[in-house]
Amino acid sequence: MNAFDRLCYLLESVGGLLPSRDILVSEQVALFLSVLAHHQKNRVVKHVFSRSGQSVSKHFHLVLDAVLRLHLILAVTPKEIDESCTDINWKWFKGCLGALDGTFVQVQVPLGEKPRYRNRKGDVAVNVLGVCDQNMNYIFVLTGWEGSAADSRVLRDAITRRNCLKIPNGRYYLCDGGYTNGPGFLAPYRGVRYHLNEWKKRWAILRSPSFYDIVTQNKMIMACCLLHNFIPTNMAIDPIECMGEEPDTATSNEDTTLEDYFDQVQPSQQWTDWRDTFAAAMYEEWRATA
Repeated sequence: MNAFDRLCYLLESVGGLLPSRDILVSEQVALFLSVLAHHQKNRVVKHVFSRSGQSVSKHFHLVLDAVLRLHLILAVTPKEIDESCTDINWKWFKGCLGALDGTFVQVQVPLGEKPRYRNRKGDVAVNVLGVCDQNMNYIFVLTGWEGSAADSRVLRDAITRRNCLKIPNGRYYLCDGGYTNGPGFLAPYRGVRYHLNEWKKRWAILRSPSFYDIVTQNKMIMACCLLHNFIPTNMAIDPIECMGEEPDTATSNEDTTLEDYFDQVQPSQQWTDWRDTFAAAMYEEWRATA
């Protein structure tokens, strides 16, 4: 079974997507993917698939909702880097669960709401927090925050909301310099750039504003993340690699209390000292082998 057929199977068997009287599941999925991957407008899609604009819109939303129902299957559970790791890229980061970063996705909103969504670059966008494991699979995604919201504010929401990003004590995520360097979050020194924008290469719908309402646009962002996880494990060749260079998915342990997880973002001198020692040890090993 190829990747497309498997996706159709999952959407039908798990996502609840059904064929209609005149359009098969495979055609519904194909038109949906053409919108996300190529940002094709309704008038183009209806011409390519010989369907009415109303039919295209209806089936796009049906597939979108079905994709979101796959979150328990497609979102991954983080696994920390253990003591036995010898991978040169990760062996230093014992206890690391992955990496997180914020990115802006341009959106269309009513005129009166544009000031709230305008980011520091002047774009009307949502601020999306993406959390990935070491293989660049999404663990957690939070979308919906206005572009004017600071990354730190979005992160605070992510770790305190009901279906939150869970970070056990003693574990941490790598993040960029826009976040606080403190327990649970290892930020680089100022001037070191780190970004998680590979997924935008895959989905043209994320690279320019669409004309869907804001609720649908946020759903599309989530769907792109889930499908991003699906592709590498179901395709022998990932197209992105050839180009060159609901979040509530974790099974909770009822015996675990909230105190076992970080629920605030704050700087710590102890954490900063640990980062300095960590960086010095990495440098000494590099110098010894250079």
